Amino acid sequence: MTEQKLKRSVGPFTALAMVMGTVIGGGVFFKTASVVGATHSVSLTLLAWIVAGILTICGGLTVAELGAAIPETGGSVQYMRHTYGPLSGFLLGWAEMLIYVPANMAALAIIFATQVIVLLHLSMGLAIPIAIAVVGIITLLNTFGSKVGGTVQSITLIFKLIPIFLIVVVGLCMPGHVDVTFIPVAPSNHANLLTAFSGGLLATMFAYEGWINIGDIAGEMKSPKKDIPKAVVVGLTFIMIIYVLVNWIFLKNMPIDAIAGNTNTASQVAGKLFGEFGGKLVTIGILVSVFGTINGYTMTGARIPYALAKDDLLPFSKQFKQLNQAAAPYVASLFILVIAIIMIILGSFDILTDMLVFVMWIFNCLLFLSLFILRKREPDLERPYKVLWYPVVPIVAIIGGLFIVVTTLINQTGLAIVGLAITLLGIPVYYLHKKFKI
Repeated sequence: MTEQKLKRSVGPFTALAMVMGTVIGGGVFFKTASVVGATHSVSLTLLAWIVAGILTICGGLTVAELGAAIPETGGSVQYMRHTYGPLSGFLLGWAEMLIYVPANMAALAIIFATQVIVLLHLSMGLAIPIAIAVVGIITLLNTFGSKVGGTVQSITLIFKLIPIFLIVVVGLCMPGHVDVTFIPVAPSNHANLLTAFSGGLLATMFAYEGWINIGDIAGEMKSPKKDIPKAVVVGLTFIMIIYVLVNWIFLKNMPIDAIAGNTNTASQVAGKLFGEFGGKLVTIGILVSVFGTINGYTMTGARIPYALAKDDLLPFSKQFKQLNQAAAPYVASLFILVIAIIMIILGSFDILTDMLVFVMWIFNCLLFLSLFILRKREPDLERPYKVLWYPVVPIVAIIGGLFIVVTTLINQTGLAIVGLAITLLGIPVYYLHKKFKI
């Protein structure tokens, strides 16, 4: 098969839609249950969403400089490789293709299926078949090329903002039943304040995941040096505002004990605000939102094994770098689909999301650190965008990332070990492939 090149068909709006559309999905609607379950406090819940947003924006500002300076398909994999060498880039790509992308797809597909069952009053036994069907359909759509995947992303972004807009506007206008304060108040279950907040912060981080994936399609962007920083900074700022407002509405309309552990909070609040029929329409909008987020991970995720295969770093690289007539990496897409299906069958929403957050924030910390390394090592590297308020912003990002990693290691040691083991398994794979060229 003659080698083809990816087409540069992604413009600035699609780039912004990729950031906002990939990040805004299941997290804002369904992670509230986990956040409140950890904090048992209205004020700590809101504070967790705000702090997580600030940390994410600092991380986004930091990585945006790398994305503008190294605008290559594969995104963060290429930044790691450029800074630390080929093994580090491979390990990040390995973790992304085996954990990060398929775990996101699986977790969101599980949520999608659960909401379909609640909406249509179906049997819970259909959850796994529905979840598998939705990731399969989205993968099929993305085999028609980045233009089709980008169009789906742009359309679903518009539709996913409708339920958010309605919940925020109507929720702000209508009186709530619960007092909401931003002043830190101890948890109602008498838990330790720091432990409660750290648990809530860790849970919120999943809702902000996905912004870094914009770098994965840099090779298909018309002007990556300009569009990556703009999409990340503008997108994440709006996202944090949206998240805080949506959670404020949830907390205004339902008591804290009714939200903790309740993944149907969004639908129930929508029912209170709009009535039963209106609540169902909002739930449909939420489903569109989740669909769009899965599409974002599917589209960007397939480019990770493709980028590794282009450099002959993966076993069966010849197959992984193949493109179909629509210039889509279809073998890579099918591989990630299979991993996602396995995770759907074996995993659960919170287990999958906590593991992927832990693993990816280890690499995020290394990416933030690479900014300092490259500034010193390669001062003449062209930097169309430089991070604002350097070095404060990247230092804040590093401190926040280390907090997340250490907290997970202490509180969820088993989960952390599994994530690390899968990641480190990539080391023998890398060297065996290098020696035997499978």
